Amino acid sequence: MKITSLLAVIVATVLTLWNSPHAKACSDLIVGKGASKDGSIMISYAADSHTLYGELYHWPAQHWAKGAMRQIIEWDTHKPLGYIPEVPYTYNVIGNMNEHQLAITESTWGGRKELSIPNGIMDYGSLIQVTLQRAKTAREAIKVMTNLVKEYGYHSSGESFTIADKNEVWVLELIGKGAKEKGAVWVAMRIPDNAISAHANQARIQQIKFKDPENCLYSPDVISFARKMGYFKGKDKDFSFQKAYNPWTKDNLRGCEARVWAFFNRFAEGMDKHLALAMGDVNQSPMPLYVIPKQKLSVADVRDMMRDHYEGTPMTMCEDIGAGPYKVPYRWRPMSWKHEGKTYFNERAIATQQTGFVLVAQLRNYLPDEVGGVLWFGVDDANTAVFTPMYASMKQTPECYRVGNGDMMNFSWTSAFWIHNWVANMAYHRYDQMIKDIRPVQKELEQGFDTMLAQIDQKAVGLLKTSREEAINYLTEYSSQVANGATARWKQLGEYLLVKYMDGNRKKEENGRFKDNGYGLSETPDFPGYDAEYYKQIVEQTGEHFLSEGGEH
Repeated sequence: MKITSLLAVIVATVLTLWNSPHAKACSDLIVGKGASKDGSIMISYAADSHTLYGELYHWPAQHWAKGAMRQIIEWDTHKPLGYIPEVPYTYNVIGNMNEHQLAITESTWGGRKELSIPNGIMDYGSLIQVTLQRAKTAREAIKVMTNLVKEYGYHSSGESFTIADKNEVWVLELIGKGAKEKGAVWVAMRIPDNAISAHANQARIQQIKFKDPENCLYSPDVISFARKMGYFKGKDKDFSFQKAYNPWTKDNLRGCEARVWAFFNRFAEGMDKHLALAMGDVNQSPMPLYVIPKQKLSVADVRDMMRDHYEGTPMTMCEDIGAGPYKVPYRWRPMSWKHEGKTYFNERAIATQQTGFVLVAQLRNYLPDEVGGVLWFGVDDANTAVFTPMYASMKQTPECYRVGNGDMMNFSWTSAFWIHNWVANMAYHRYDQMIKDIRPVQKELEQGFDTMLAQIDQKAVGLLKTSREEAINYLTEYSSQVANGATARWKQLGEYLLVKYMDGNRKKEENGRFKDNGYGLSETPDFPGYDAEYYKQIVEQTGEHFLSEGGEH
C-alpha cells in the first residue's frame, strides 16, 4: 500500500510511541534449542520500571513510500532525537518479536560514565523496535543494529541485548564512545545450542574469539578504543569487554550478577564456587557467559524462574526481618538506605514489584513462522502475573493489553495491567497467606494454555495450507480470547481475595464456598494474627509494655 511521505512520517511517529521511562533494572534469561525440552529457543525479559505501563506493542507490516522518514523518540524520556529514512517494507511486530520469529530483549548496565554522553539519535529502545521491523534473523539484526549506530550515532549508555531467531541466539553488548566520537564499540557472542545464559544490568562478555566469526562478532576498534581511553594495556588475547567498559563493583555484583547466578544455580551443577562473586566479592573469577544445564528446560521452567526471589539461597528475601510477619519477598524502594552514617542495600531479585510487562519468547524452527513464534506475555510483577500465549503473526493485540484501556495514571477494570496490580498489591500485605490462593489459579491458567498450545498449533498449520489469512485470523482470535479470559479470571481472583481476607481476618471455607452460620450470615472468621517470630520481636522491643495480667483477651 503506497502512502505519501508526509503521512508516512506521521504514522512512523505514532508507531514509535511505545516508549516509556524505563528503569535500568531488567533481567534476561536465555535457553538454547538443545537445552530446551521441545527444541525451541527461549528468551525471557522483565521490563522493570516504576513508570512503565504494561502494554503489548504492535507495529503492523507496512509498505513505505520512497523518501519516507521515521522519527526516533527516546524510550526512556519520550524526547524526539531525530529522523532516519524508512526502508521500503517493515515487518509485523508483536511486543519484542516479529513475524519471522526474531526476538530482541535488553538490560542496561550503564558502564563508563564518560562514554554515556549522547552523540547520536539511536537509543537502545529504538534500536530494538527499528530492528524488529527490518531484520529476519539474529545475524541480520546484529548487522542492522550496529550499522544504525555507526551511521546515526548512539544515544544511550552501556547495554546488553539478547537477539534470538528460530535457529540461534546471541548476546550483543554495546556502549557509545562519548561526546567526541559517533558510534559505539561492541561485541556479540553466540550462545551454544546446548547452553543457557543470562544478563541482568551488568556486562558479561569477557574474552573475544577473534578467529571464530561463526560464534563471535565485534567492532574493529573494540580494543584499540579501550587502549586509547586508558581502559586496557595488556595483550589482545587477555582483553575483557566487561572489565574494560563495565568494571565490577560490589553493589553491581550483588544487585545484578547475582540474578544470573540464581538462574545458573537452579539449573546447572557447580555454581557454589561462584556464590561469593554473586554476593559481591570483586576479587573472584567471573562466571562463564553460559553453562550447560543438568536438565532440559520447558517454558514453564523459564516462567517460574522469572518469579525467583533467591528462595533456597543465602540471599533469600523471605526470611530476614525485612520480610515482615507475612514473609513478603519484596523491599520497597529506594534500593539503598542509611543508618548511623552507614549505607545498606536491599536485595534485587529477578522478580520485583515495579514491572511493566514480562515475557518468554518461544521460537520454534520446526513450525511455520506464522505459528512458530509465541510470545508468552504477562503484565506487572512476574511472580503474580499470568503468562498468556501471543502468536507473533497476529493482526492486533488483545483489548486488555492495549494502552488507552487504562494507562499509568488512570485505572481501568478491563486493563490487565491494573487488574494484576490490584491483586499483587493486596498480596504484598498478606503474602504468605494470599500466595497460596494465587498460585493454584495461576497454574491452572498457564497449564491450560500449555496443554492447548499443540492443538492450536495443529489447527493453524492446517489452515495455512489453504489460507494464510484465515490461519492468522484464527491465531489472533485465540490470543485475544486467552488474554481477555485470563484477565477476567484474575479479576474474579481479586474479588475472592478481598472477601476472604477483609480486615485482617480469614473467612472459613467449605466445598469451595465461604461458610455461613446456618442462618445466612457469615460464620465467625479465623483470626490468623502474626507468626511467633514477629510477636517475639514486639516483646524484645517493648518489654512488658503490652504484658497482659488477665490472660488471653
